[in-house]
Amino acid sequence: MSVSAKDIRNIAIVGHSGEGKTTLMEAILFNGGSVERMGRTDNGTTVSDFDEQEIARKMSISLSLAYTTWGGVKLNLLDVPGFYDFEGEFNEAMRACGAALVVTGANGTLTVGAEKAISQCLRAKKPLVVFINGMDKENADYHNTVRALQEAYKGKIAPIQIPMMEGNKMTGVVNALTGKAYRFTGVGPEEIPVPEAYQRDLDVMQHSLMETAAENDEVLLEKYFEDGFLSREDTIHGIRKGIFSINVIPVMAGSALQNKGVINLMNEIVKYMPEAAERRELPAIDLAKDAVVGVSCEENGPFCAQVFKTAVDPFVGKMNYLRVCRGTLAAGMTVFNPNANAQERINALYLVRGKKLEAVSAVGAGDLCAVSKLSATGTGDTLCTEDAPVKFDEILFPKPVLHMAVSAAVRGTEDKVFTGLARLAEEDKSFAVTKNPDTGETLIGGQGEIHLEIIKKKLKAKFGAEAELRTPAVAYKETIRKTATAEGKYKKQTGGHGQYGHCKMRFEPCEKDFEFAEEVVGGAVPKQYIPAVEKGILECLPTGVLAGYPVIRVRAVLYDGSYHDVDSSEAAFKSAAEIAFKEGMKNASPVLLEPIMRLRIGVPDQYVGDVLGDLNKRRGRIIGMDVQDEMQIITAEAPQGEILTYATSLRSMTQGRGKFTEAFNRYEQAPDSVLQSLAK
Repeated sequence: MSVSAKDIRNIAIVGHSGEGKTTLMEAILFNGGSVERMGRTDNGTTVSDFDEQEIARKMSISLSLAYTTWGGVKLNLLDVPGFYDFEGEFNEAMRACGAALVVTGANGTLTVGAEKAISQCLRAKKPLVVFINGMDKENADYHNTVRALQEAYKGKIAPIQIPMMEGNKMTGVVNALTGKAYRFTGVGPEEIPVPEAYQRDLDVMQHSLMETAAENDEVLLEKYFEDGFLSREDTIHGIRKGIFSINVIPVMAGSALQNKGVINLMNEIVKYMPEAAERRELPAIDLAKDAVVGVSCEENGPFCAQVFKTAVDPFVGKMNYLRVCRGTLAAGMTVFNPNANAQERINALYLVRGKKLEAVSAVGAGDLCAVSKLSATGTGDTLCTEDAPVKFDEILFPKPVLHMAVSAAVRGTEDKVFTGLARLAEEDKSFAVTKNPDTGETLIGGQGEIHLEIIKKKLKAKFGAEAELRTPAVAYKETIRKTATAEGKYKKQTGGHGQYGHCKMRFEPCEKDFEFAEEVVGGAVPKQYIPAVEKGILECLPTGVLAGYPVIRVRAVLYDGSYHDVDSSEAAFKSAAEIAFKEGMKNASPVLLEPIMRLRIGVPDQYVGDVLGDLNKRRGRIIGMDVQDEMQIITAEAPQGEILTYATSLRSMTQGRGKFTEAFNRYEQAPDSVLQSLAK
């Protein structure tokens, strides 16, 4: 039986890798009665980290979904990987969730992962709450962690709890919104009178929350100016309104591992996080009217949903995860996919709890579910009724920034390897398989070394195929700098008819990749042999005389030659052209060309100096600098051979805060040092 949208909260759990997101999700599922005991990441027993690689690495690598109920409300929880390489999973979660729960450690600072998660949630316009985890640790520093958050997000951070401490251990909380105190016990929080030691801090925090609430509602602001205070109900109303409009980010604290403060957190999520029914209208194209419309969360409207994730399994098949945006999806329905212009039949419909699937007959607006065996549907696609067709914006995924050449580790398994990689690219849109036409290599591209290593391991685990990765070849080229003439004569006597071809050629630099011309007069080379000369030159172009790289920007002119009435042939003139090419290229001042890439690099101010210095070492040139979203955007050019692993270096230089994109720009003469290194 489907749940009403007002009783659903879709929450993405985000933050830096290793801060306890998966453990917090486990505690929430345990408190909600969805699991009998809390699993441990160290033991590989958690609901959301069930993939072989996740268990082996003790970290989340894929977005996973689970649900529980609390206080009559269904909590759909999305466990989002926190490592930098899995930004695509974060983007999928942002499309599925209605709000976010940012988990950060109580280490007295703002971690890179928390900073990125909060900033991305703000950009995605997702209400959020911060949970300061690890309050059971000896060095836990709640107050400085809050200060670091307040410094970074001025005017938005609103602590609503005061941790009650004994020594360095958190033993309970005082809730500033309700004015109640709770002591942690083995069976959950127990309400107690507010201890005298925390009364002053409570008064200060409540006053601060009144001001914050007033700033989010004009009526409350007037009340606050007139009376100098707000009632508890008014304060709660203003704070909830501020959370919804993303002007307020409440902060709570606890220990996921000890399951302390988690029940309090669940109560606040149910009370303050937006209901699925309150979701902002989603922009979509009404295909019948060819107009942009807003799709609200109507439970009785015509069905539409969006696929936010795809999982591929060689045994189960393809599984698409959906957010139902409007109406009801029922097993047995036939729906329309406008992205693929195809109909899809919903044979089976599931609620998801990690790797466990629970078959249901229908799922209503605002809920999350999974559908199996859709043939034409992938991540980002819209599903809708054919009589009310709409199409949602596609999900944006980061382009690959690190490429490696890939081949089969075992001869004869190439088809298995490349079929498996194509299936994994269906599952992970931030990963791509491409062919480099210049080098002939097949490349896999991802967000970093760990991303590509995990793809390789998944390929073996899921499809039984083993791949080898290596640094890709750089597509160097060769050309000439001056004009030179050359003579090619091919003469061979084998008894009977011999072979004779003779051509005189001129090789000139030009703008086109290759150009052939003939200036023969008086029939020195008969017309029927001229195409053979051109063919001979064309067959030489892939292998230059300097280092064996393809030749470009050359004009070859046949201007004279000779022939024999009996012994001349197309093959002889083709061979003569090859001789002329090799001699002509050597005499025309050949040079090596290297591909130059155009880079756009986004970094915070404090890393600009390091990045510019590093680019200089890579023979880079700075084109310009600009500011965008509080980031310095550096536009630069650099040789491709110098930036093959730039993604790893940039991440290291900027503590994960830097990002870049690259695109081919042009070919340019390489310095002698590059040619010498290739000759070794």
